[in-house]
Amino acid sequence: MRVDSCINGMTALDVLRSDAPYDVLIIDNDLPGLGGLELVLRVRSIPHRRETPIIMLSGDNREKEAWRAGVSDFLRKPDDIEKVSSTIARLLEERKKRTD
Repeated sequence: MRVDSCINGMTALDVLRSDAPYDVLIIDNDLPGLGGLELVLRVRSIPHRRETPIIMLSGDNREKEAWRAGVSDFLRKPDDIEKVSSTIARLLEERKKRTD
């Protein structure tokens, strides 16, 4: 597994506009600069990222907004952090089934 991290939302957006392959994106809602919800909206407008699963992490009650922005799953911090790996596995399995 390879993990890339970005220090703010604008850097993440620049990276995600590239052709670098990503199987799943994990986006924290509380990002400096470009926030997580706005980043999700912008990522969903990038043609080669429209189907990439996105997990949003948030300590705030932003779940409804996150679903409207286009996340594939929403996990509340800190309670749901232990669900990150199982959520990734489930989303990858769902994606595989759609492409088979």
